[in-house]
Parts: sequence; structure tokens; C-alpha cells
Amino acid sequence: MSTSTTMKPVIQMPTKAPLLSGRGWSAWLAALIVLCALVPLLNLVIPADSVFHMSDFAVGLIAKIMCYAICALAMDLIWGYTGILSLGHGLFFALGGYAMGMYLMRQIGLDGNYKSELPDFMVFLDWKTLPWHWFFSGSFWSTLILVVVAPGLVALVFGYFAFRSRIKGVYFSIITQALTFAAMLLFFRNETGFGGNNGFTDFKRILDIPIATPGMRMTLFVLTSLTLLSFFLFGRWLVGSKYGRVLQAIRDAETRVMFSGYSPLGYKLSIWVLSAMMCGVAGALYVPQVGIINPSEMSPANSIEIAIWAAVGGRATLIGPILGAFIVNGAKSWLTVTYPEFWLYFLGALFIGVTLYLPDGVVGLVKRLRGNKA
Repeated sequence: MSTSTTMKPVIQMPTKAPLLSGRGWSAWLAALIVLCALVPLLNLVIPADSVFHMSDFAVGLIAKIMCYAICALAMDLIWGYTGILSLGHGLFFALGGYAMGMYLMRQIGLDGNYKSELPDFMVFLDWKTLPWHWFFSGSFWSTLILVVVAPGLVALVFGYFAFRSRIKGVYFSIITQALTFAAMLLFFRNETGFGGNNGFTDFKRILDIPIATPGMRMTLFVLTSLTLLSFFLFGRWLVGSKYGRVLQAIRDAETRVMFSGYSPLGYKLSIWVLSAMMCGVAGALYVPQVGIINPSEMSPANSIEIAIWAAVGGRATLIGPILGAFIVNGAKSWLTVTYPEFWLYFLGALFIGVTLYLPDGVVGLVKRLRGNKA
């Protein structure tokens, strides 16, 4: 008597050659590790009056761009490897930032002269009690949980209904942008308890340690660089696993994946939530270093910029979006000081040029140049 077994077909990777070889990955990884270690080391051993000593402004700028790079990396997982263009990741970034900002604002109240449980802006508005969504903001460790749970939960609820309804393509992108814009309008309202138009600012301490000190700035820099490196290595492992191969198959031919016996819903929803959590962590690292968080971080333009970073660097490469974040924001930092009236024109021209002439981004260009020289 013969028995038959049903085997689930194996998802095959696309035949397109990867943009980065093993040697290329090693080179980019080494550059990222140098960035994480070189700045703290140089500032430790080099005198402050040396030209090689980085100022507090430069350290803060690089740390801020690394937070953006984490968002670009998260965008690459959902767009580059899964084929889902989100124009709402700025919301998840801001939710993580607000979670950390709530904790920092509580520290201002406890550290002030009036020793109130309420943040100073609530005292000014004559609030009597904390809103229910502030109850977990008094503890640093519960705040760390909230940093990933808040954006993850919003992404889970939104993604479940969107992916279950099989919304995709430009329709999904528009809905994510609408969600971000609606959240921005909600946070602008004073009665929601998020500081209204001004948001949160004037932070003093974190874990009872003053924030505005060179030592704390460098500590936050190191934490940000280690987080970026960890997410990069995690993403490298993820896309090389069976899970990652299924994501890329969904990107290239979702219908064939369904016919092969796989359900795209679980894969798309899980990578969507993971991507949102990564942005939440980036926002939490961003707020104490920049010193402010307000609803403008949820503006649709900020979410579009995250997609531009990924496109400029090179989608489906992991290192490309990180590079794109540094290129675009480095140019933004320079142009907004020297030629502020031309910055938006430059950004638009850059995105159009990359879309038309560099579909694989800067990483693809580097590969082609190396191939021509070989």
C-alpha cells in the first residue's frame, strides 16, 4: 500500500544577480564598524583644539543621521525586499520619539522646583491628573517597551486590515500617507496631552544623568551606532534566510507564492510590524539627541524622504539605504545653510534623477563602475 506525501514547493530566489558580493558586504560592513568606533576613539585621544577632534555639533549631526539610517534600513526591508512602498513610516518614527519624550518630560516635572508628577506644559494648562496613556511613562524600562509596542501595535492593526483586504501598490502608499497625516492632526490638538503644536522639548535628564553633557552625547552616539550595526546584521541574516526568500518571492510574484501554498498575509504583516518597530527605536534614540519632538515629525514629507533615502542608496541592498541617508542628509545639512532656497529643488531633482538613471541607486552605480574597470 503506497502513501503519498504533500510537500510545499520551494520558493526560489530571483535569477537577478545580487548587487553586492560577499567581498562587497565585508567592505561596507567594515566601513560601518569604523564609523561606530572611530568617532568616540578620536574624541577620546585627540585634544579638543585639534582639527581632527569632532565638535559636539558634528557628533550630534552624525548621530541624528544614523537614526535616519535605521529608518531607511527599515524601509528597505518592507519596500526593497517585500515590494511594499510605505509613505507613512514617519508616523512610527514619531511614535517611538513621543514615547521617549513622555519619559523625559516626566523627569522635568520630578526634577523641577514644584516636584510635580505632571509635565510642565500640563501644569501650565492647569491639568489635574495625567492622561491614561501617560501612566507607563514614569519608568525608563516601561518606556523602552512602549517604544516598540506603540508603533508595533499601530502597524499590526493597520497592516492586518490593509493586507487582509489585499490593498497594494499605489493605493497602499496613499493610505499610509493618509494615516500619517491624520495622526499628525490628532497630535496637534492640545487636549490629546501630547504638547500640541510645541510638542516636547527642554529635556534635562535621562536616568538621572544630565543630557546636555559631552559624555552623554557620546554615550548616545555609541548606542545609536551599535543599534544601527545590530539592525544591519540582523537584516543581513533575515534576508538570507528562508523567510527572506519568501519575502522576495512575494515582491516579484505574489500570486505565484499563493499558488505555491504560502500565505502572503503572515509574511507581509510580520515584516511590516518589524519595520515599524525599528523606526520606533530610531525615534527613541533621536529625541534625546535632538532635544525636541513635535507633530511635524509626522508630516507626509518626512515619510517621503525616508523612501528617497532608500532609493538613492539602492533598494534591496541593506547598506544602500544607510548610505543614502548619509548622502541626502549630509547634502541637506550643507545646502540648508549655504543655499536654503534651493534645497527642495535639489531633493526633487535627486529623486527624479535616481528614478530615471540610477534604478539601483548609488550601490548599483558603484558596482557598474567596478565592472567597467575589470
